[in-house]
Amino acid sequence: MQRRRKSRGRSQSLGIKLSTENQTLRVNRAGRAETTNQKGPEPTGHNSSSCSATLQIRMTSFLLPLLLLLPVGSIMAAPEPAGCKIRITDKGLELLKLETQRFVEEELSNISMPEMKGTEGRFQYTITDVKITELNLSHADLRFLPDVGLLFDVQNSSIALSFQRRILYWFFYDTGNINASADGVNINTAVNLIRDDVGRLKINNISCDAKIKKMRAEFSGTLGKIYDFLARFLTTGMRFFLNQQICPALNHAALVHVNAMLETIPVRSEVDHYIGIDYSLISDPVVTSRSLDMNFRGMFFDLSNQNQPLVNYAVEPVIREYDRMVYLALSEFFFDSGMFAYYSAGIFQMHIVNEKMPKDLEMLLRTTYFGTIMMMNPALVDAPLSLQLAVNSPPKTSIKTSGATVVMTAIVKVMVLPPGQSPVQLSSMTMEAKFNAKVSMRGKRLAVHADLRRFKIFSNQSALESLALIPLQAPLKTMLQMSVVPLINNWTKRGVRIPLADGMDFIEEVVEYHNGFIVIGANLHFSKGLREMMAGSSDIQPTASTSNTTSTAV
Repeated sequence: MQRRRKSRGRSQSLGIKLSTENQTLRVNRAGRAETTNQKGPEPTGHNSSSCSATLQIRMTSFLLPLLLLLPVGSIMAAPEPAGCKIRITDKGLELLKLETQRFVEEELSNISMPEMKGTEGRFQYTITDVKITELNLSHADLRFLPDVGLLFDVQNSSIALSFQRRILYWFFYDTGNINASADGVNINTAVNLIRDDVGRLKINNISCDAKIKKMRAEFSGTLGKIYDFLARFLTTGMRFFLNQQICPALNHAALVHVNAMLETIPVRSEVDHYIGIDYSLISDPVVTSRSLDMNFRGMFFDLSNQNQPLVNYAVEPVIREYDRMVYLALSEFFFDSGMFAYYSAGIFQMHIVNEKMPKDLEMLLRTTYFGTIMMMNPALVDAPLSLQLAVNSPPKTSIKTSGATVVMTAIVKVMVLPPGQSPVQLSSMTMEAKFNAKVSMRGKRLAVHADLRRFKIFSNQSALESLALIPLQAPLKTMLQMSVVPLINNWTKRGVRIPLADGMDFIEEVVEYHNGFIVIGANLHFSKGLREMMAGSSDIQPTASTSNTTSTAV
């Protein structure tokens, strides 16, 4: 009988331990299972080996869920929630289809064919100056391709061409024009949309398949009827070359021109002199059969500290509708980050003095603090008074089904300004204000209008002084409505651009408020065609997709 060896189990254990009558199973930090015999000699023979293997398999299968959960739970991080979402529906794609069809027709019209030379019997021919005179892509469709991007499909369309011929037969030389038409033109183009390294929407690659079923040519000139039998040789070569040029033309149009247009959509841009906004995509677009959904970071930042981190704890917006062409969803984080950026930039501070101070408010302040001034220094009775307002924490946004509100807390200091001396503080009070925020869209700019809803001040020193401040409530509220609120609206009425390409705008907008986010449904309007939109991003000249080389059709 063999003597059993004891396992030393030198690896550190995670504290997971299972015991049987003769064995203990431990799991070390590396995730390996180790068995340690406890007592008794090890039996010999096949049965003991089989029993031991069975026991170890059972223990390992019991522990496997725990072993998987421990590392995964510790390293898996929750995905970053979106502060801004945009959904383009199949109804929006229907409008885009017309622009896409025009653009494809323009691109295919610019295809250039190489010069063709060939010999058939005693005929020698040369084909030059090939031009596409007409395209009929009436049977075109643009739709979403789930998990990929877009599919542009053309079926049973036609192309009309014209070109010049030079034909030599024995000693006869003839020139003339040839009109040709291609029927049964089928083009199937799938466009893959991704998020690039900087967070911009981009066409990653294109799969294209183009086929022309048949082509016919009509000769003109003195010997036109005689050359009809040459038509099938010429059209066969021409159909081959045309098949070869359609997909390269569309690939170049999408990867170069369309991507150039997508680069006009802002990723990180300035809003004003103080803050900017980050519209980078946080994930690849989600494509279904009905929509294209894009998740943006949607975070404002202080231009003087652009890398300041700000964690998004807000409810992620949800878009459930498909009735309109486009939807824009904004979470509380979107607005809170804007408030935080302005607060970090030091914008929420105001000094009200001299002509900015309403006369009735100044008189009330002098009456309220007359005793304090006299106790300090009677010579200061006629000195100018001022109010210093400073928001002491970033304002917070709350979005409910009833609407959006912004809560702001500020410290208000009443100061007396002795001529030639440093200001003297008479009092310090806390101001709490609550604003109604009305969100609106115009074109592609999002604007917010604020109205003061609730106002309260109280002393930082004593409840008794808070009672003494009650007479100041009404004039301070009036001052806030006349001075501070217009200042805020002046910043927000200009609006912030949403991530849409130039030439594409929102119309017929409807704003809906949900718990934690806002959804704006709208239709789309193209103020420019796709060609004009691309020309705005770069100088686009119609270029041939093939080189002007001479080819021979056999």
